[in-house]
Amino acid sequence: MHTQSRYLAAPALLALLFGPGAAFAQSADAAKAYPNRPVRFVNPSSPGGGADIIARILGQQLSKSMGQNFLNDNRPGAANIIATEIAAKSPPDGYTLLIATTGTFVTNPLVYAKLSYSERDFETISIVADAPFILTVHPSVPAKTVGELVALAKARPGEVTYASFGTGSSSHLAGELFQVMTKTKLLHVPYKGSAPGMIDLLAGNITMKFDSGFASVPHIQAKRIRALGVAAPQRLPKIPAVPTLNELGLKNFDAGSWYAVMAPAGTPRDIVMKLHGELVKAVKLPEIRQRIIDLGTYPIGNTPEQFSAQILREREIWAKVVKDAGIKPE
Repeated sequence: MHTQSRYLAAPALLALLFGPGAAFAQSADAAKAYPNRPVRFVNPSSPGGGADIIARILGQQLSKSMGQNFLNDNRPGAANIIATEIAAKSPPDGYTLLIATTGTFVTNPLVYAKLSYSERDFETISIVADAPFILTVHPSVPAKTVGELVALAKARPGEVTYASFGTGSSSHLAGELFQVMTKTKLLHVPYKGSAPGMIDLLAGNITMKFDSGFASVPHIQAKRIRALGVAAPQRLPKIPAVPTLNELGLKNFDAGSWYAVMAPAGTPRDIVMKLHGELVKAVKLPEIRQRIIDLGTYPIGNTPEQFSAQILREREIWAKVVKDAGIKPE
């Protein structure tokens, strides 16, 4: 991007004029003084959504630990594309950060033929929380286990309905993976986001849904919906009685959405690592960890390199699901 090349030109010029040490010194000095004004999280979620809640939890702690306000700028819509474009075009100075999700960099590149951004437009910092999907059904559904749900779907092919956040979304792909692994045929009902589908599930208009703990756990605890399994390697501490799908025979069924922090490409490495260190410290604080766990999510706090590798690894896995499901990029 032109902002990145313009930014990179300054250290290169310093290195030519004063030697390579000058560029490193400039970067180190910038990191030492950072932040000296408020920092903006560009957020693809509406207020109250998963990414919004995580950003506010982290923003409150970073404001304390780094001495400047970390503000949430909600820019929902267009499958996270609006927020991501804004962040990608922002100056790479550490004062505009992106709250990224699985959809932003794993599934969007698989279902959109032309995206205006890629992971090359960003510096990875850390995945801070992972929100595995929970498979739930309406209480009126005559299936109290995954095995009974599979039997029901096989007895009524094409009649058992599942809600998703929209065609090509992570919840849609989770449903497609479920069909492949259980050899069933479900009826996909796409909605515009999580909330409308949850409303129809609560009303009994939809049979089943894959959704995060943010959306599902309160209704599970109130017995308004029934949880059959967690799409993760381990059980969720918030609902420990609910088994993983892996335990129930769906080996390596791992689906959901992570929440992460990224910076525009070209942001000085010292600033990226300073942010990384503060984020990891925040996620490790007992009170922050508990708040994240109470949302039905796992605290993470991985390295930039681990984050980058996870994007590529997950995209390869879901690319096969997209191909097998016959989903064509728009």
